[in-house]
Amino acid sequence: MDLTHILAFNLALAAAIASPGPAFLISVKTTLTAGRRAGLAVGAGLGLVAALWTLAALMGLEVIFTAFPWAYVAVKTIGALYLIYIAYGMWKAASAPLAPSEVKPARHAFVQGMMINLMNPKSVLFAAAVLVVIFPPNMTLAQTGLIFANHLVIELIFYSLLAFGMSTTTARTAYLRAKVYLDRVAAVVIGALGLRLLFGR
Repeated sequence: MDLTHILAFNLALAAAIASPGPAFLISVKTTLTAGRRAGLAVGAGLGLVAALWTLAALMGLEVIFTAFPWAYVAVKTIGALYLIYIAYGMWKAASAPLAPSEVKPARHAFVQGMMINLMNPKSVLFAAAVLVVIFPPNMTLAQTGLIFANHLVIELIFYSLLAFGMSTTTARTAYLRAKVYLDRVAAVVIGALGLRLLFGR
């Protein structure tokens, strides 16, 4: 393994993180409604579990999912239902003004971030596919640890920048003006991703 492998992995990782999936949308929504601290916390939860999925892929967890399809289906189903539940809550609250109950403590935001990525077993399969293409086989334990740490740092940097950018007065004011539309678009996207996860292969 050399620097070119890490750079290629980081490029693939950056493209995946920036895609408008549940993690990205929840990070933005949490920051806009609950503030920078909660945004940083939810990003930390998202990043930690995403990096752990990569570590799991490096350790061969995808082999377990392949050998025991029921385990994959169980985790996938729970994750899909969780996303649909979040989408329902966002749609229902879209037309209501921002309430103090929406401003969650940082520890709750961290747990929610973890749950969003923990309930998506496709993350480990995606990570495994990327790792097989980019990295050479038979890597050492130190190299595995380096990839995990690298992934975690990239995730934390991205979500920290996103939290700082979305916590500005300008961003919050713009969000409050278009809250009903933005929340419902986010709810539709997250709900669709949940349904895709539920019924997709």
